[in-house]
Formats: sequence, C-alpha cells, structure tokens
Amino acid sequence: MDFNVKKLASGAGLFFTRAVQFTEEKLGQAEKTELDAHFENLMSRADCTKNWTEKIYRQTEVLLQPNPSARIEEFLYEKLDRKAPNRITNAELLGQHMEDAAKEFDLGTPYGNTLMKVGECEKRLGAAEREFLQTSAISFLTPLRNFLEGDWRTISMAPDFQETRPRNYVLSASASALWSEEVEKAEHELRVAQTEFDRQAEVTRLLLEGISSTHVNHLRCLHEFVEAQASYYKQCHLHMQDLQKELARLPNAFTLNSTQSMATVGSEAEGISSPVDTDTLKIEEVQAPATGTRKAKVLYDYDAADSSELSLLADELITVYTVPGMDSDWLIGERGNQKGKVPVTYLELLS
Repeated sequence: MDFNVKKLASGAGLFFTRAVQFTEEKLGQAEKTELDAHFENLMSRADCTKNWTEKIYRQTEVLLQPNPSARIEEFLYEKLDRKAPNRITNAELLGQHMEDAAKEFDLGTPYGNTLMKVGECEKRLGAAEREFLQTSAISFLTPLRNFLEGDWRTISMAPDFQETRPRNYVLSASASALWSEEVEKAEHELRVAQTEFDRQAEVTRLLLEGISSTHVNHLRCLHEFVEAQASYYKQCHLHMQDLQKELARLPNAFTLNSTQSMATVGSEAEGISSPVDTDTLKIEEVQAPATGTRKAKVLYDYDAADSSELSLLADELITVYTVPGMDSDWLIGERGNQKGKVPVTYLELLS
C-alpha cells in the first residue's frame, strides 16, 4: 500500500547510522521501531476504503454522465471555479424534436397528434432525469469526492524527516577520544527522531480511526442516493403510464383490428347499419359471445377512467372479446364477475 505512515518506519531506519549503532552497542540492545497490529489493521482498512470509494465514485460519474467529453467539460469548469452551463438532457432534446415534427406534420393527423403527446412525455422524463442528476451529485458524489480530496489527503500527507535526519558519524582509529561526545549526540538525535515518529504515528492513528465515521457518513449518502433513484424511476413509470392511457384514447389510423372486421361483417349480416357507440355502451348489458373469446395477459397496470372500464394488474390473465362496431383500440375484458372496456395496447393476446 502506498501509504505514508509506512514510510515512518523505513524513514526512521535512516537514523540508525554508524553513530546510532554506537549508541545501540552502548545500550547493549538494538530494537527496530515497528507498527503494532492495530495500527496495521487501521492502515489496511483505510486503504481499502480509499480504493473502493474511488471506484464507486468514478463509476457513479459514468452512470450519471455517460459522455466522457461532458465529464471533462464539467471537471474543467469546476477547476476554474465557474458554473457549468445547463445541459439539456437527451430525453428533453428528443421531446423537442418530436414536438417540432408534430407541428410540421399537422396536429390534426393521428401521427402528428401522437408525436406531440410522446414529445411532451419525453420532456417530462428529461426534466425528471435532470433533477435526479442534480440530487445525486449533491447527496452522493460530493461527499465521496470530499473524502478522496480532503480526508484522504490529510491521512496520507507525508511527514518531512529530511530536516531532522542526523548526520552520519564515522569513527576512525584516531577518533577514539571523541567516542563519548559522538555517542551522546547520536543518542540525542535518536530520541528526537523517535519522538517525531511517535507524534506522527499518533496523529495518523487518530485520522485512521476516523474511517469508521466516514463509513457512517457514506452509508447515509448511499441511502439518499437510493431514494433519489427510486423517486426518479417512479416518476418515469407514472409518466409512461399516463402516456399509455392518452395513446389508448387516440384514434389509430395504421391498424384495423381483425376482430373488428369480423364483427362488422357479422353485424351487416344481421342488418345492423350503424356501429355501437362505446361511450354510451352499457357494460352490464354486454354478453360474452358463444365463440370468439380469448385469453389475454396484462402487460401493465391500468387504472379505469370510469365505471365502463376495467382496472388491470400487470401479469394477470383475463378473458377478452369484442362487440359489434367497437373501437379497435378497445376490447371487453372479464375477470370473474367483473367486466369492462380494456385498452388493447395493455394486453398480449394469447392463442
């Protein structure tokens, strides 16, 4: 691990010069300054925290902004202490294009009308995305970055032993008279070095023990990130449900349901000259035909708009059929004793 506290031990080793060796000989014992097991565990935990925090931070950046050029631009604005310009989301841009196209194609046509509805929904999705990005950056990314650029840099700051390093002392055969003086100097400088080492080690130990508080803070931030994601996806789901309901009520010029064609032929054979107005259809009077009913799997939840419609739950199976002259976008659905109109777009018809 490239951790500066470890350099304390190796740095302290530089003090054990020839003069220090004389001191050790005088003391009759030589001991190497070592970090205790608890300190080593703190260092390992801090290093692990730094590495994984960095990976999570980088990948969250990619999740929130997949475009590397945009990330670089935001980084430069931040370093220049300038506010980055508001960037339109891809969904908002798509929505704008759809709305512009709808105006060109004529809002009175099925395609133009549908384009406008979808475009409006895409812009709402984009606005929800932008809010999610801002919330996540503040509540999750910023605390992680503060740890990497603040706390971690403080922890890993290297002490400078260059100014306190004692000189090498070399004992020659003719210098025996200076033995006592040199040993005394070496002992003094060794005590100074050990004191500095102990001071730096204690400061670093306190910082390392603060990693537990960092985990607690990051845990809180993680909960806020999950809440932001849940809120964002919930908004998107609601926007799409509303869009599906709107589209289910719009006339579709591109399709003619085969069941409607069969119903029309049958009604003509029976002398019925005008289609049934489903808006005034009395559901309680509708009877299932002897043949022609089918099973259908519900694709999405659907809330009935009025008493003539049937609410649906995703993945449930219901019985469906058509009535003469009924709009091709709708079928009659039955679930036990309940029945009502259901939108075809919410169903997967089974054979």
